[in-house]
Amino acid sequence: MNLIDTPGHPDFIAEVERVLGLLDAAVVVVSAVEGVQAQTRVLVRALQRLGVPFLLFINKVDRLGARYDEVLRAMADQLSVRPIAMSAVINAGSKVAQVEGLDLESEALFTVLCETLAENDDELLGDYLQAPDRLIGERLERSLRDQVSRGLVQPAYAGAAITGVGLPSLTSAIANLLPGRHHDPDAAVAGKIFKIERGWGGEKLSYLYLSSGTVRLRELLDLPQGPARVTGIQLFQAGKVHSANSLRAGQIARVSGLNSARIGDTVGANRYADVRHHFAPPTLESRAQAQRPSESAALWLALNQLAEQDPLIDLRKNADTNDIFVSLYGEVQKEVIQSTLLTNFGLEVTFEDSTVICAERLAGTGTGLQIIFKEPNPFLATIGLRVEPRPEGAGNSFALEVDVGQMPASFYRAVEETVFETLKQGIFGWQVIDCHVAMTAARHSSPSSTAADFRQLTPWVLATALSAAQTVVCEPFDQFYLEAPAEALNRLLTLLARSGAATKESIVADGVVRLEGHVTSERVQGIQQQLPGLTSGMGTMETSFHHYAPAADPQRSRKRSGIDPFNGREYLLRLSRKS
Repeated sequence: MNLIDTPGHPDFIAEVERVLGLLDAAVVVVSAVEGVQAQTRVLVRALQRLGVPFLLFINKVDRLGARYDEVLRAMADQLSVRPIAMSAVINAGSKVAQVEGLDLESEALFTVLCETLAENDDELLGDYLQAPDRLIGERLERSLRDQVSRGLVQPAYAGAAITGVGLPSLTSAIANLLPGRHHDPDAAVAGKIFKIERGWGGEKLSYLYLSSGTVRLRELLDLPQGPARVTGIQLFQAGKVHSANSLRAGQIARVSGLNSARIGDTVGANRYADVRHHFAPPTLESRAQAQRPSESAALWLALNQLAEQDPLIDLRKNADTNDIFVSLYGEVQKEVIQSTLLTNFGLEVTFEDSTVICAERLAGTGTGLQIIFKEPNPFLATIGLRVEPRPEGAGNSFALEVDVGQMPASFYRAVEETVFETLKQGIFGWQVIDCHVAMTAARHSSPSSTAADFRQLTPWVLATALSAAQTVVCEPFDQFYLEAPAEALNRLLTLLARSGAATKESIVADGVVRLEGHVTSERVQGIQQQLPGLTSGMGTMETSFHHYAPAADPQRSRKRSGIDPFNGREYLLRLSRKS
């Protein structure tokens, strides 16, 4: 059994995303003191969306202020889960707190368990009503195990990790109730890289989870970027790491030699599998600047290493000014990056105030065409492109509508790769999203044409097509969930109205108000800063990206980096100077 710990703070949700797809099951840990928090809701929703079964563990029942029963009710109300209390807590909130695991046939658990499981088990319901003597522990555990695996119920256990109280019941439940996968070491190799770090000598170490097959030392491993030879295997086993000659299905290892690997890469038989992110990319960015200008190059290298370890830390460097920008989920993440740069790289770095990252969506369909040997095209290539909008959230795509046999495959790859790179800066300098690009014309001159001709011509043709289609600048909106004392309701509604938020749901119960709605991502930080003062420090706010909508300022732009293909004459002039 391998245990993988994940961060809890919402700013690091990208790191959690990499791991969720590997899990057979999960244990969601909730503090008996702090109760359900913003990150708890984010993680539970993600597990439910991915179909990962999980148990609940209410920790810290020995701490002053522990509220076991109250936290159980809050989980049922706020998390859309069906918790079943599998523990009884004695002297909660004291250092002598004790936890008693409940037997399935015990009087304290039997009725609740039967009634809960019967909601999704007609056979059990019939036995419960007509022949309850048939419902022995084994029968109940079988139904419980089945419903846990389907995400219908979530057994909840209590304990204190620091003292070990309650842990035996939890570990037993992990072994007996949570489902596992069948791992075939003789099948084709298939796995996923979910973490990358650097060794003492700067070598790349890739954390590989192998779902099937066997990987041996000095073997070639298929990666999306091409084969790589395994030069070292450090196996995680029994809480320790040790060198090994092979990695078998179901195991996790730190692998050396995969120099081209990136986080999220699928390897072996699944290397071309579709990899979807279940969390939105960051919507904020901040300019990073080394306090000593002479360290700017070192800062860029250090940030690239951090981005290598977290692919959703997106870096952007202005080729004209050398300004460095880092994309972020929140201010806490910025502070952690700043601290890491100082601790691990010895770099003192300042970050400017974060700004929102907008996007551009196509307003229509457009085409662009440049023909070989015809002015003003100076390149030995013909390229025709058509752009058209895709459904919201579909992402960008590329397709060939030409005879693929008429040119070398490398020329088509050059066009495709350059298309995706060019879409990072649209008419207004923002990334173009949800755009389909089709190649409608292609021609080369053998043997004179090169892939470089196609790489240099593509941005100009694509810019022509985008200009014909036109784009709409869109700003990101977050969905928010706000919880605070009920007496703060009017003050909160005033704050939200001033911030331009749309409140879609307002619930007041048990002295607590819960508000849900949408607000532009740009206003989130301002609301969070004012929240403590309006709620006596009792308010919490959870946000997550929800959608893009046309920006209030339709001309809002971002300074472009590099040569501008939307100015054809300037583009060709600057390219000629570079050559």
